[in-house]
Amino acid sequence: MKRKIFYAFGSIFLLLSLTACGGNNNSSSGTTSDLTGEQLFAQSCSGCHGADLKKGYAPDLDKIGAKYSSEEIQDIIEKGIGDMPDGLLKGEDAKKVADWLATQE
Repeated sequence: MKRKIFYAFGSIFLLLSLTACGGNNNSSSGTTSDLTGEQLFAQSCSGCHGADLKKGYAPDLDKIGAKYSSEEIQDIIEKGIGDMPDGLLKGEDAKKVADWLATQE
């Protein structure tokens, strides 16, 4: 019984998390606001990757800057990779997040 409840809550959490990851209101220019890369990450990415960059169900990003350059990270943000959908952030917003993530080593 406890196992069924655990799986039910886990499924609900996963569904809500995926919905949060897909929520994106980019304008045609690719910039939504004057938020920093860290703020944009918190708004658009932390639902999947975790607020601390490592406690989400998506891959950990706490050392992503040691693996990828800012340009490579921006490409991943804009085009997606694996289960990550494309276009969650675009243009200048994607660049801001990529620049910030590139400092995470």
